Amino acid sequence: MASSDDYYLILGLGRDATAQEIKSAYRKLAVQYHPDRNPGDQDAEEKFKRAAEAYAVLSDPEKRSRYDHFGARGVTGGGFSGFDPSVFGDFSDILGDFFGFGDVFGSRRRGPGQPGADLRYELSLDLEQAAFGFEKELEIPRLERCDACSGRGTAGGSEPAVCQACRGQGQVRFTQGFFTVARTCPQCRGEGSVITEPCVDCRGQGRLQRRRKIEVKIPAGVDTGTRLRLAGEGEHGQRGGRTGDLYVDIVVTPHAFLHRDGPNTLSEQKLTYAQAVLGTSVEVETLHGSESLEIPSGTKHGREFRLRGKGIDRLNGRGRGDHLVVVTVVVPHPRDLSDEEVACLRQLAHLSGDSVKEEKGVLGRVRDLFG
Repeated sequence: MASSDDYYLILGLGRDATAQEIKSAYRKLAVQYHPDRNPGDQDAEEKFKRAAEAYAVLSDPEKRSRYDHFGARGVTGGGFSGFDPSVFGDFSDILGDFFGFGDVFGSRRRGPGQPGADLRYELSLDLEQAAFGFEKELEIPRLERCDACSGRGTAGGSEPAVCQACRGQGQVRFTQGFFTVARTCPQCRGEGSVITEPCVDCRGQGRLQRRRKIEVKIPAGVDTGTRLRLAGEGEHGQRGGRTGDLYVDIVVTPHAFLHRDGPNTLSEQKLTYAQAVLGTSVEVETLHGSESLEIPSGTKHGREFRLRGKGIDRLNGRGRGDHLVVVTVVVPHPRDLSDEEVACLRQLAHLSGDSVKEEKGVLGRVRDLFG
């Protein structure tokens, strides 16, 4: 790092650097030379300090303007004596993720009114329920406001006392290296007050564990991976904080014979050789009931037929999918046919001029049986 007093050179920037470039350059140097990463290294600590000095000036538009015109004297009046914590509104954003200093210089404070946690519930549905939608009653365990103390946590309507450890600030300060760090007060956990007369029912927590029954309307067309958000159905907040949300994650179980492809459903229709050649009429089971399907003569194995509008409603409300029928031509084994059927097939092969294996006598069958 440059040893010059030029704050731009300290951050490795030109004088036309943008505010974002200044912040990014400082972040990089702060992470590199932070004392926690370089314990006992005085040179690294000095570089970290100089980078902080430079950022304190250049991140403030007014101070930067004076610095650009008059140099360091324009911002300190005769010498920079350390950086001003008031300019570090985003200091925790820069270093908090790396070193846990989310409350550096008192930039954040918890205070009362902590929000309740969001909850997640995994709901299994069959294909019919997912296709048509339905209403489901869920039983959710969650923390709810204590009725005895109205969520205050105190007994008999008494008020919490000011925390003596932090004097009601919710933070305690200590010196680390060359700057002051503010951490959440461990005595009051950042609330600035402590309960001296706790509620008997909730023991001062302001909330109790309960099981709440909630009616959920599942829209038609949901699929595995669909997430429904029920605002305000999560855990209640503390000391009047907002209630969390409930997220319902959908899992659709497999159907006995129907398969799903987005808004479409698929099924297999088995045909004999004769049906495929001569054509037939079959009944197809869909989610919407039985549908008649005409199979034309000469239908090949794997052909797909479409029954329009017999699939699943699209979740966005834009129409409905189709039901697709895939034909499978079943080829039986000779042992599953009667002698008459085998004879007919041989006659057909003879008429078509097809070469087939000759029928074996009793001796040939015995040889096949014993290898």
